[in-house]
Amino acid sequence: MSILFKDIVFGPVRSRRFGVSLGINLLPFGFKYCNFNCLYCECGWTNVRHGKMHLFSRDDIRTALDERCAELQRQGLQPENLTFAGNGEPTVHPDFPGIVDDTLAIRDRYFPAASVTILSNASMIHKPAIKMAMEKVENNVLKLDCGTEEMFRFMNRPAGAVTLDKITAGLKSFSGNVIIQSLFVRGEYRGVVVDNTVPREIAAWLKRIGDIRPALVMIYTIDRLPPVDTLVKVPLYNLQAIAAKVEALGIPVKVYK
Repeated sequence: MSILFKDIVFGPVRSRRFGVSLGINLLPFGFKYCNFNCLYCECGWTNVRHGKMHLFSRDDIRTALDERCAELQRQGLQPENLTFAGNGEPTVHPDFPGIVDDTLAIRDRYFPAASVTILSNASMIHKPAIKMAMEKVENNVLKLDCGTEEMFRFMNRPAGAVTLDKITAGLKSFSGNVIIQSLFVRGEYRGVVVDNTVPREIAAWLKRIGDIRPALVMIYTIDRLPPVDTLVKVPLYNLQAIAAKVEALGIPVKVYK
């Protein structure tokens, strides 16, 4: 069963990676809106819709976030993170850079000790305004699940002309000011094996991680039921073995079970 959010601002929720997190959803309610269609996505399959898409305005988002933060402050609740997540890829919103500025200003007014986190698939970082917005937040968390183009296209299923090499070049351009999130999974889809933990994949993925030199690598596996029910969790000891290879590169890494 897919998990879709029904509000612009949701939570706070307990995140295994970011503690008590107040979520910000820039995308429509009721369906996933993303330029990836990952086999493991807890939001389900990307819903391809034709015609003009209604997105919440920058004003709508700013008002919803300000009202929710004011409410939490009155209740004496303190989120640790304000996190861009929700029903798909947040950076596809045309006002994303301005929304980030609004979020930082609201954070500073209500919860200055909280961090702002962006969870993104890295598909839009070739755009200067998107990259600049990401560099403003404390946790710029970008996806890199695969080492080879073949596995990337099969597992992440990107739309358009997005390639793994293009994403890697974009990640490298952050000069270390980036956190890489990598999800590992096993199973099969339509009779084809899905496994980004095989030696060939890990070697290629490690090469990309070494080129990017991120501030941190977050390694994890599926936590909720994905749309493909033939996918399974990768055992903790396998995740820890992958993490040890990252550590050998001199790059900080955390494993989340």
